[in-house]
Amino acid sequence: MANYTKFQQFVEDLAHGVHNFDSDTIKVALSSAGNAPSASDDAVLTDITTIAAPAVNSVTLTKSSSGQTSGTYKYIPNDLTMTASGAVGPFQYVIIYNDTAANDPLICYFDYGSEVTLASGDTFKLDFGTELFSLA
Repeated sequence: MANYTKFQQFVEDLAHGVHNFDSDTIKVALSSAGNAPSASDDAVLTDITTIAAPAVNSVTLTKSSSGQTSGTYKYIPNDLTMTASGAVGPFQYVIIYNDTAANDPLICYFDYGSEVTLASGDTFKLDFGTELFSLA
């Protein structure tokens, strides 16, 4: 199971209306062990050195649902299965960012604990569990 970490700037970005999870395009980027993201220092995608992953079929999340119940908002994306059409990686971090908002602001990342390399035809499933994030 991957460890989830939210970027601290994400909290301020929410307060300033940077994200609209009903209409914005939320994407995935990949980063190697040698380029670990920093939850306290990184704010936008260009703050992180990502790996090129042109051989992955999909890096766009689709929303399963979002909304608030009893004062708690949850954003629930569908799980994403990436299929390699060529070599991908190695990567250890899966970074979630907003591709619609200016400068691609960061949301969170998952640390898989060790590097993963995909060969052509391999799949990698991002299982988000019950939600990507919740606000109470």
